[in-house]
Amino acid sequence: QVQLVESGGGLVQTGGSLRLSCAASGRTFSSYSMGWFRQAPGKERTFVAAISWSGGSVTYVDSVKGRFTISRDNAKKTVYLQMNSLKPEDTAVYYCAAQGGTYDPVRGAYDYWGQGTQVTVSS
Repeated sequence: QVQLVESGGGLVQTGGSLRLSCAASGRTFSSYSMGWFRQAPGKERTFVAAISWSGGSVTYVDSVKGRFTISRDNAKKTVYLQMNSLKPEDTAVYYCAAQGGTYDPVRGAYDYWGQGTQVTVSS
């Protein structure tokens, strides 16, 4: 199995940047597609971004396109989410997740989840 731990969250002003990291432990990390999700106060968890096991395919929700970049380093067993031009509506707990099957970033089920890291964007 895969264990995931997020880090890098914090408080940032509107227009600022943060880089989230998700460190994995366990076997076969490189065979998993990885995704980032977020859950804002009073709302359900929603998809943000995903990357295939090879890094050859990436997917973003429309609201973060051009601002967020997902990447992975399989040698370090880490996936990243670079967040630029942050907005108050980006405030949420951000979760990383691993998908072991065919790359299906939005509809596919994710097998493992981290505990989340808080991102707060102030005006």
